[in-house]
Amino acid sequence: MTTDTTTKDTTPGAPTPGTTVLDARGVTMRFGGLTAVNGVDLTVNSGEIVGLIGPNGAGKTTFFNCLTGLYTPTEGEVRYKDQVLPAKSFKVTAAGIARTFQNIRLFANMTVLENVLVGRHTRTKEGFWSAVLRGPGFHKAEATSRERAMELLEFVGLAEKAGHLARNLPYGEQRKLEIARALASEPGLLLLDEPTAGMNPQETRATEELVFAIRDQGIAVLVIEHDMRFIFNLCDRVAVLVQGEKLIEGDSTTVQGDERVIAAYLGEPLANDPGATEAAEVEAAEAHAQADTTTDTAAGKENDR
Repeated sequence: MTTDTTTKDTTPGAPTPGTTVLDARGVTMRFGGLTAVNGVDLTVNSGEIVGLIGPNGAGKTTFFNCLTGLYTPTEGEVRYKDQVLPAKSFKVTAAGIARTFQNIRLFANMTVLENVLVGRHTRTKEGFWSAVLRGPGFHKAEATSRERAMELLEFVGLAEKAGHLARNLPYGEQRKLEIARALASEPGLLLLDEPTAGMNPQETRATEELVFAIRDQGIAVLVIEHDMRFIFNLCDRVAVLVQGEKLIEGDSTTVQGDERVIAAYLGEPLANDPGATEAAEVEAAEAHAQADTTTDTAAGKENDR
């Protein structure tokens, strides 16, 4: 089913892809008898922005959850810089992968600066007793984290609002804050789940420029988005998921011109289309698994300290 038509970007000034950062092989995710993702292969190289698109219910977010440890794939493996990733989301973050979510997940009653500082916890060395005793090492680490957090807020254009509550930010700025918090973990790969959802054209353009700036800092990017103009302007390569399988991967021109992609977005049925009923069952099963995984992850993090 998969067609790979990847071509090399020859645009003047475009970064030269280097080593493989992400290598997902045969990733499959089943919920009971329902298959949400089926045998998907995907690589992301350093210096690349890769897009992941597909109709609603195609399995894009499920695939993201498999990459970031929220789900343990039923089959296949995910490697980051040639190391198999652990099946715990906080360990995946510590390894070097950060993400944002389709639905914004900020700490609404914390300040903008405090939200970014939360993202720094995987890169701080101070433990429980250091925090209790508040010795010189603790204060030095705290100052370093605050300095880095302010640098990131400056980078995304929110430095002047560092003391504001996150809930009081406009929608587009909340999206920027979530990206800044993800960057605070110093990732080598950033996963963005619909970063322009609900944005106006000006906010979308600003987000595009921000993603380019992130890439220019040496961070590889994998992005899910429904805004096709945004995706095709932004990405070096685009992969298309349909019914949980990778349909095609290639440059923007090739993907846009593929008749199967056009059919999928126009709603024309493909072979073995599960239909709306089974798609709804997959969505319900995924929501249930998400709730269970969130509980298990929180408990696992406490036990791992």
